[in-house]
This record gives sequence, structure tokens and C-alpha cells, in this order.
Amino acid sequence: MHIEKNVCDSIIGTLLEIPGKNKDGIAARLDLLNMGVKTDLQPEYGERRTRLPPGPWNLSRAEKREVCNSFYGMKVPEGYSSNIKNLVSLQDSRLLGLKSHDCHTLMQQLLHVAIRSVLEKPARYAITRLCFFFNAICAKTVDVSKLDKLEEDVVVTLCLLEKYFPSSFFDIMVHLVVHLVREVRLCGPVYFRWMCPFERYMKVLKGYVQNRTRPEGCIAERYIAEEAVEFCTQHLSDVSTVGVPSSQKMGVSKPLSGCTVSVVDQDLLNQAHLYVLENTEEVLPYIEQHMIHIKTAYPKFKKRTKWLQDKHNSTFIQWLRFKVQSELEEDNHDVSENLRWLAAGPNMAVPLYRSYLIKGIKFNIKAQDDVRTTQNSGVYLLAHTMQGASAKDKNPILSNMGFYGVIQEIWDLDYQKFTIPVFRCDWIDSSGIVVDELGFTLVDLSKIGHRNDQFVLASQVKQIFFVDDPMHRGWSVVLSMPNREYNDVIGDEVLGGVIIECEPFTRGMPNVDTFDELVGELGGQNIRDGCEDIWIE
Repeated sequence: MHIEKNVCDSIIGTLLEIPGKNKDGIAARLDLLNMGVKTDLQPEYGERRTRLPPGPWNLSRAEKREVCNSFYGMKVPEGYSSNIKNLVSLQDSRLLGLKSHDCHTLMQQLLHVAIRSVLEKPARYAITRLCFFFNAICAKTVDVSKLDKLEEDVVVTLCLLEKYFPSSFFDIMVHLVVHLVREVRLCGPVYFRWMCPFERYMKVLKGYVQNRTRPEGCIAERYIAEEAVEFCTQHLSDVSTVGVPSSQKMGVSKPLSGCTVSVVDQDLLNQAHLYVLENTEEVLPYIEQHMIHIKTAYPKFKKRTKWLQDKHNSTFIQWLRFKVQSELEEDNHDVSENLRWLAAGPNMAVPLYRSYLIKGIKFNIKAQDDVRTTQNSGVYLLAHTMQGASAKDKNPILSNMGFYGVIQEIWDLDYQKFTIPVFRCDWIDSSGIVVDELGFTLVDLSKIGHRNDQFVLASQVKQIFFVDDPMHRGWSVVLSMPNREYNDVIGDEVLGGVIIECEPFTRGMPNVDTFDELVGELGGQNIRDGCEDIWIE
């Protein structure tokens, strides 16, 4: 944890030239001169001030503003991190007051997004490789067979950083990065051993102190009192214990705020109801029967998959209602109570909410996020659906497909005996989703598709968030919300066995041998000729 924070401080301090964190200076340039490397970066002394030529690690004023504006505009989900906006000083282009968890989120997900449009590609790739390493090393599950390759990659990454960063950057903390893989091999995943929970609990203990002349006595007295209360509650019924609020416990699904009851459009209600039916296990046998019924009634179209699916969507709700009613009239029917109410359909008056809690994760509608500093409206769904080569393709195939969307409305469908929360989303069209050369998933939020299938069960989606891509204007980078379920040992990025967040270099690390070919021979060449000179009084 402390290694990650110190390395993050060094990188950000050097890139943004933050006093006290910057590893560049006259002494660093003289070290390069003494070692006989990058001799074109040696200080140039004047009568009143000294000029430091820009190096591969230096950003221009415009690039510093671009990086800070990127951080300033980031909105992350509630509980993901502190408000990044409060850490940015736009006046002097700096990041101030970074805590350990801020560095954790910056180093693993946000830093390599903010620098996508600055620096030369080799230096930027080297930093991104290091971010990818910390992301991999802090995963909840570790594939032991990949540790050797990960250790080799981090050695190469540090060599690349030595190529593009000053020698003063490589203090003991940067060196310790090499040994992190060995620690994982010997001790297991990192999150079992880092200091975050202990430092958080130290804050709790400090809050126990009321008399500063006797801090140990205050801590002992308050701790014993709290422990006694916890012990007593185990022998009492219907008593809430001290700890996590019941509203935040995993498995709890409940609306949070903003309930308005509205009579919605019948077509939209049928669309939501059809989605609920098709994703209910009890209804699956009826779906198969209905498809057989359609093929029997329309034998000329039995090979046209898309026509059959459209016909099924338009007639299944009414067919199921009559089918279940006919079965209920029989003496020995096996129709469950839930299936009976599902077939009857939901109430036309639908409660609409601005916020909803699903398994401990808070979801908001887009209008709610627009007036807040957090972003809780992004969702991802992995669905088994039809995919066609074009709109005219009459025989699409069934396969898994990922959908990225933004919640516009939260409905609570009322089936009299129970309610089912669903999200009405604006789903991004496939033409607005691309994966770049580094493995980042980019989406264009203005390209909306799937108008005839806008709904999804609230329990099916995974929360994601979008960060404006500084390299491609109008596009956003997709990042995922870490899994917060208790006692969960599944990787943060895995949903249904599929990694949903495209990490950098999912297609393999960039070929080190081609780095020099990107910008020419870099042995003594200054690749930051476009930067402003650095002057020291």
C-alpha cells in the first residue's frame, strides 16, 4: 500500500512538477551528466537563472492543464474514492492532498486514462505498464502460473522507466516494486496484508479519546464498553447491533429516494413485462412451447430466426395469459402463485425512483447524477442475444454480447403480491463501442440504439462509470466498479466468467523492441522538444 502511494506521488509529482514531490532538478540533471547519459539535458547556466531543457518526462503547460482538467472532470461512483475534483488545483496545475486510497484508485484506474493524450508514446506506455502491474498485483485472485510472466514484465517496465525518467526518480520505493511479485508468491494476495483496514481502525480508536492526557485509558474504557454492548445484544431479540446499517447489507434491495407513481405508456410497460418474463426460470418452458406453436402456425417462416423472434415478442404476453388461465381451470394444475401473478401482468401505475439499492450498490438515474458529484447511472450487461451482420440480416446468430448503458428511469413493477425493480436504460449502439490498441473500451454516449429493448432487471447489471477520453473528444473510457460483496473471492472485473473492463494491454504488453522505432533512436535524443523550457532562478 505504501509502495503504491509513494510511487504514485513520485510519478504525479514529476509529471506536474509539484514542489517536494518532483524528482527532477539541477542535481538530477548533473547526475545524468556524470553518468554520461542524456547529455543534451544538462543544465544551461545563465547570468540570473538556469535553464533545464525539457526531458521525456516533462509536460508543457497546456499538457499539465489537460491532465488536471481530466482529473477535475472525473465523476466516480459513490463509495469508490474521495471526490477527485477536490484534489485538483487548476490555478497551478497540481494534485494536492492525496491520501493512500486516492493514490490506490489513481494508480490502478484513473492515471493511465488522464495521461492518454500527453507525453510521447514510449514514456506513456511505460507509465501505463506500471499502472497495469499494480492493478494485476492487487487483484482478489491470483493465477500462480502467471506470476513469473508478471515478474518479468515489471522488470522490463522499470527498465523502460529508467530509459525515459531521470535517475533520481528511482529511489528505494521504486526498487521495491520488483519484490512485490515474490511477496505474492510467498504470502498470497496483497489485499490480505496491506495496512488499509488497520489504519482505518486506528482512526476509530483515536475517536475514543476524550481525555488527551490519558489516551490509553480512554481507548480501553470505550473498547470494553462497546464489546459489552455487543455481547449483550447476542442475548436479545429484535435488536440492531452496532456496525453496518441494515440498508447497506448485501442481498438487500430497496428503493432509496424520489418515488413518483406514474401511468406509463402501454408499449413500454409491455416491453418491461416481456423482459421480466423471458428472464424468469418458471416461464422458460412456456417460451419453448410458444416458439413451437409459432413454427406450427406459420410453417413458411420456421427458418427465419428474426421473424420468429419478432412474432414471439409481439404475441407471447397475451398467449401466456390465456395459457396460464386454461391451466388454472384444471383440477391438478402445477401453476405456482408467482407464475399466476406474472402471467396476469403488472399494474399500469408504476412507481418511479431516482435511486435504488441493489446488493449493497447504489444506482441512480442519469438526471440524479447530473446534479451530483458522483456517477451511479452507468451499467453493463452481458447477455445471450441475437447478433446479425446488418439490419437486413434475416438469420442472426445467438451469442454472448456486452451492452453498455445509462439508467434513465428506475421502475418497480407491481405484480400485486411482489415487486420487481427494472432499469430503463439508453443502451449504446454497437457502432459507438470500440476497443483501442491498448485494450481500453471506448464508448460514444451520443449513439443510442436498441430502442425496442430498453429494460433490464436491476439484479442483472454490474455498475460501471464513464470517464471522458482526453485523446478522442466525444468518447468515454469505460471503467468498472469494484465488487463490494462480503467474503467475495471473485476477481473485481469478472461477471459471469467474462472480464468486462478492458484493462490496458489485454492483447499483450506492447513490444519493447518497437519503442525506439516509434520516435527514432532515443539514445541521446530529446523527444520533448515541444515543451517549454524550465527556468530556475
